[in-house]
Amino acid sequence: MAKRNYCEMISRSQPGPGDGGNTGSWRVKRPVMDHGKCIPAKTGKPSCFTCWLYCPDCVVSKTIPPAINLDYCKGCGICAEECPAGAIEMVDEASFIAKEK
Repeated sequence: MAKRNYCEMISRSQPGPGDGGNTGSWRVKRPVMDHGKCIPAKTGKPSCFTCWLYCPDCVVSKTIPPAINLDYCKGCGICAEECPAGAIEMVDEASFIAKEK
């Protein structure tokens, strides 16, 4: 009987921003990150990244300091809910549109 290598046929897909298209245009609330409170930004070490872990759209970068790609962020607020330091605040998108005009 031939030896079977089961591990050779594993799919290793990588989800990423843009899988559903540019979705940031219909966002109602925008996440704003305060790097003064953010644990990785304060310590300079990759010690938290809870926002990156919980983001369903994979739009939070795993860099120091973390950044949010607003072109693809839907404004769900999961990152703000899960942030242990309270460094992310969901702000009304209309306030940013008024500033841009």
